[in-house]
Amino acid sequence: MSHSKLLSLAKHVLLVFAGNTLYALAVTMFILPCGLVTGGSTGIALSMQHWFHIPVEDFVLIFNIVTFILGYFALGKAFALSTALSTFFYPLILRVFQNIPFLQNLTTDVVLGTLLGGLMLGCSIGLVLSAGSSTGGLDFVPLWLNKNFRIPVSTVIYGLDFFILLAQLFFSNGERVLYGILLVIIYSTILDKVLLAGHSRLQVKIVTTQEELVREKIIHDLDLGVTLLKAESGYARQEKNMLLTIVTNRQLAKLNQVVQEIDPTAFIIIHQVNEVHGRGFTIDRFYKTSGKKERSE
Repeated sequence: MSHSKLLSLAKHVLLVFAGNTLYALAVTMFILPCGLVTGGSTGIALSMQHWFHIPVEDFVLIFNIVTFILGYFALGKAFALSTALSTFFYPLILRVFQNIPFLQNLTTDVVLGTLLGGLMLGCSIGLVLSAGSSTGGLDFVPLWLNKNFRIPVSTVIYGLDFFILLAQLFFSNGERVLYGILLVIIYSTILDKVLLAGHSRLQVKIVTTQEELVREKIIHDLDLGVTLLKAESGYARQEKNMLLTIVTNRQLAKLNQVVQEIDPTAFIIIHQVNEVHGRGFTIDRFYKTSGKKERSE
C-alpha cells in the first residue's frame, strides 16, 4: 500500500473512532442522565430499555450487528465495509463509558442536556460522514429505499426519527418528546455545519473599467485564480468582461481593498458557496513561467 493510501486509511479510521467516541460520550453524559428521547438506533434502544429492561449498550450492539448483516445483503460489500467500524466500535465504547460514574453525573438539566447533547451528536455524526463512512444502525434503510424506490434519503431519515420519537411518547411525557425534537433539529443543523467546515468559500464577481489592472493584482499579488466572463451592460449595451474569483472569508477584505484602490466605482457581487472543487482547492495548484510567473488555470 502506498504512503498516501496509508495516510488516507489512517485518517478514515481516526475520524470514525473519534466520531463514535464523541457519540457515545453524548449519550452517556446527556441523553441518558437527562432522560432525553432521540431518534436512530439509540432511540429504539431507549424504548427497549423501558419495555424490556435491555441495557442500551447491549441492544445497540445486537441491533447494529443485525442491520449490518441486512445491509450487507441489501446494499453489498462496499456498504458493509464502510459501516463495519461504527457497527462494532460504538456499542463497545458506549459500554466502557457507561461504567464510569463521573460521566453520568455531570448534569440532569434537560435544557443543558439538549443543547450540549445536540452539539456533540451533530459533531460526532459529521466526523463519521466526512470520513466517507456510516454510523451504522438504521442507515441501511434509507439507503436501500433510495436505491430501489428513489425516495430521498433525508426524507426517510426524518420520517424514521419522527416515528421513533413518537414511540417514546408512551413512556415519556410530551415535554420530553418536544425536547427530543429540538435535539434532532440541533444535531441536524450542527451536522450540516461540520460537513461544510473548511469547504465553504465566497464567490466574487467584479465589474470594473480597470479590468486588466484588477486581474493582474488578483493573480500576482493575491495569488488567486480568476476567470473572465463575457457580460453586457443593461443600459448602454456595452460589452465588457466580468472578473470571477473564489476566496475565503479572510481573503475577502484584502480583495475588496485591492479593487477599491484601483477602481472605487467597481461593482462587486459576493455569493456564499458551500463547496468548490478543482485546481487550487481539491487539486494541487501549479505555476507556469513565461517571462513572468503566471498561475495556471
